[in-house]
Amino acid sequence: MLLGGPPGIGKSHWARKFGDLLTAPVMVLEVGSEAASFGLVGSQRGWSGAEPGRLIRTILRTAVANPIVVVDEIEKAGAPTTTKGHAFGLTEATLPLLEPLSARRWSCPYYQVEFDMRWIGWIFTANTAAILSEPFRSRCPPIRLRHLTCVELGDFVRREGARRELSETAIEIIAEVLAHPSLWGHRPSLRIAGRMLQRAADLEKGPLLR
Repeated sequence: MLLGGPPGIGKSHWARKFGDLLTAPVMVLEVGSEAASFGLVGSQRGWSGAEPGRLIRTILRTAVANPIVVVDEIEKAGAPTTTKGHAFGLTEATLPLLEPLSARRWSCPYYQVEFDMRWIGWIFTANTAAILSEPFRSRCPPIRLRHLTCVELGDFVRREGARRELSETAIEIIAEVLAHPSLWGHRPSLRIAGRMLQRAADLEKGPLLR
């Protein structure tokens, strides 16, 4: 599945939690720090630093053929190229893995052996799914998510604040600030709410400075 929606609404957290609830091995690929295909599928022997990709390593290490692979912010992958102009884009590398017919006989660049990769569960997240290629979106149609409402954000603050054992005063102040009309144009997110809750926890539970 491809979760497309604004940043800070919990896409990445949900994807990781989904894998944990299935009690399946979860492999997370942060595209912001690893945009080329090498990290996922590996590289051919003979290249400097050649090694199998994290996908194969996860399957061999866990002895589980159907791990959950979370690819975070796939729209940031772009199309990395070598000095000779060879492209190693991450989205292009995943296309044969998302197609059942080609995934059934996927050839590992490093081991040069065919693997049946049909059983892998893929969860992609994207802040802007529209910029992804049509072949990719045809294999993985985006599930379009929206911004949180003020009510939903307030409910989250109250649940998370109670879990962190914050005072009711601190919880209500945070909920009131996030619901203030002056912030409506800025679309407060779960990420901002989480930072405010952490700051409140630090202030309430930290040592008093004299």
